[in-house]
Amino acid sequence: SINNGCSRVCVCVCVCVGVCYEKYSGSSRAAGMNGSAPTRLVDPLEDPLPGVGTYEDFNTIDWVREKSKDRDRHREIANKSRQSTWALLRSISDAFSGWLLMLLVGLKTGAIAGGIDIAAHWLTDMKEGVCLIGFWFNHEHCCWTSNETTFQERDRCPQWQSWAELITGTSEGAFAYIVNYLMYLFWALLFAFLAVSLVRAFAPYACGSGIPEIKTILSGFIIRGYLGKWTLIIKTITLVLAVSSGLSLGKEGPLVHVACCCANILCHRFAKYRKNEAKRREVLSAAAAVGVSVAFGAPIGGVLFSLEEVSYYFPLKTLWRSFFAALVAAFTLRSINPFGNSRLVLFYVEFHAPWHLVELGPFILLGIFGGLWGAMFIKANIYWCKIRKSTCLGRYPVTEVLVVTALTGLLAYPNSYTRMSGPELISELFNDCSLLDSSQLCGYSPVTNTTEAGVGNTLGDRPAGPGLYTALWQLALALVFKMLITVITFGMKVPSGLFIPSMAVGAIAGRLLGVGMEQLAYYHHDWVIFKGWCSPGADCITPGLYAMVGAAACLGGVTRMTVSLVVIMFELTGGLEYIVPLMAATMTSKWVADAFGREGIYEAHIRLNGYPFLEPKEEFEHNSLAVDVMRPRRADPSLAVLTQDGMTVGEVEALVESTDYSGFPVVVSAESQRLVGFVLRRDLLISIDNARKRQEGVVSASQVVFTDHAPSLPADAPPPLRLRGIVDLSPFTVTDHTPMDITVDIFRKLGLRQCLVTHNGRLLGIITKKDILKHMAQIANRDPDSILFN
Repeated sequence: SINNGCSRVCVCVCVCVGVCYEKYSGSSRAAGMNGSAPTRLVDPLEDPLPGVGTYEDFNTIDWVREKSKDRDRHREIANKSRQSTWALLRSISDAFSGWLLMLLVGLKTGAIAGGIDIAAHWLTDMKEGVCLIGFWFNHEHCCWTSNETTFQERDRCPQWQSWAELITGTSEGAFAYIVNYLMYLFWALLFAFLAVSLVRAFAPYACGSGIPEIKTILSGFIIRGYLGKWTLIIKTITLVLAVSSGLSLGKEGPLVHVACCCANILCHRFAKYRKNEAKRREVLSAAAAVGVSVAFGAPIGGVLFSLEEVSYYFPLKTLWRSFFAALVAAFTLRSINPFGNSRLVLFYVEFHAPWHLVELGPFILLGIFGGLWGAMFIKANIYWCKIRKSTCLGRYPVTEVLVVTALTGLLAYPNSYTRMSGPELISELFNDCSLLDSSQLCGYSPVTNTTEAGVGNTLGDRPAGPGLYTALWQLALALVFKMLITVITFGMKVPSGLFIPSMAVGAIAGRLLGVGMEQLAYYHHDWVIFKGWCSPGADCITPGLYAMVGAAACLGGVTRMTVSLVVIMFELTGGLEYIVPLMAATMTSKWVADAFGREGIYEAHIRLNGYPFLEPKEEFEHNSLAVDVMRPRRADPSLAVLTQDGMTVGEVEALVESTDYSGFPVVVSAESQRLVGFVLRRDLLISIDNARKRQEGVVSASQVVFTDHAPSLPADAPPPLRLRGIVDLSPFTVTDHTPMDITVDIFRKLGLRQCLVTHNGRLLGIITKKDILKHMAQIANRDPDSILFN
């Protein structure tokens, strides 16, 4: 202790690096004279505080800060690994933890997906009947061991009985039909009621597809609980119930949400991912690939889907780990074998006839249909969702789900093609008719000419018979029904995917066109377009191929996927040689749909919900400058700032309470406005609250200091509060004349949450992601207040 005669005592405590802390108070002088240790100042830089560096709900993470934290952590581990063997082992464990996490995500997601497939198949069949030898068997498994099945009715066996047979003792007649009809409706309504009730009561975030929210979360937005354990449990259960109810929805999109929930829960087991939001999003990007891998049995397509459609930040390391996790998940699903066909793919096809160059014309027509359907569906679905939000319809989700389920069941049951599940319908439409096929779609008239009977198990083009004509009428009605009912189903308060309904619409349209082309080739094989490659009796046209191309076209029109969609389709079907038709239809579909609007269905729902998402595919073409977008505007009050050493704790707390900003710039002084850094609101509040508890003498009159050294203070002044550790000393800045297209690119590529605007080094204003989204909404003549979250 040194008394300089000016009633001031300077107590210097050397801590490790020789930093001197000054303590101004009489109690410190007494403590020093009595030989006891004085209370040192709390500095977040030297003593990290719990909660500092974390984010509140519905806020955007700072990607740059998170990546910087991870680099510092990695550098520290690398330096320590040279000092001891134990530290080296910890370094190896840290490097291996990412691969271990991917292994666990793949195993867990594959197991859950296998369980969902098995349960959904069982409950779907329960609407039509029950297995007498074990109620837990679905229809197919029940008849596997039966020796009493016939070729014409291979799905009928004494062990499986319809509800009419159980109740009335017969499966024939009008009364039996009505009993089956009513039981179908009863089970559908029960499953739908349980699904919407569980979602509403336990996990509201479990509804919908989940992909729009996943895209927003991967861009850096935080939605607490969206990827939690309750959401995972309820989504898994209600997804089975919703699919089994017969609603026009699929489980493929929600499986991406399920996979991301698994990844997020497992991330909490690893400190590297638990404490770093950016690192966690790398894992979630890989989990999105896993979701598509188990949904379709398409691991490569899943990786490309995550890269093209979902992920915001996808480094090369994430690509490798996504590939590994998708491989593990696909292997796990294959081991469970939920489809019972010993194949990983969902719709295995085996077409015997190659496609011809002339057929590119019909394939492009299917692409045009897919683009038109996609654009129409997006506009109609968004319009219906707005009605749901703005009317009393949105206040009664249970009633809405039950009404739509009842309507779907009433209209779907009479038509065999709408009664069957989505995957079953698509598989039927992809089917290539053979000699041993009893499907109604293969109801051709028999040919008497032996030269037209085909070769082996294949058949040449034949004239349509009564069975095929009946099937075509039913398919035409099913097409109209699917197009209309999917519009009002997607977006309800149950888990609902869009992949299977969209593919079903395209597959129906493709099969109709394929049969039309087949009959045209049969009756007019001497036309110029068929001459030379389609001889009488030859197998020229494959209607199943048209169904496959139509399915890809409609799914592409709705989602605007291209590369990943083509890969998913050939993995999904095993039809590797049909990539060119798939590519032609997919690109045509995207071009046509983009002519009516560049947003896919997921981007449209992101905008509808007001999520702060900067779409990477959208171009900013306006010639505005940073000064036109920044806040404050010319008529607004001046920018709320903190000075580096001129404010008290009370003044800082009053500033925070009077504003709702997420952070504040730190300047040298109010007069100079020279920029020092940026501090987050949450970090500021946590640091002040912690200092009041841990540092003696902190009162409202205490000076807040954001510099390395505290300024000279009067002898009777309370001790200062040093918060240099929570200041970002390298905030991103642009000048006031920076074009906004460059600023938008900076926000997209660096994942910024805010950017400061300066002029000759003086602070002018601030631009946040929300400001950019509002500006883009105004340019597009949309409501800028539709951006709900900050």
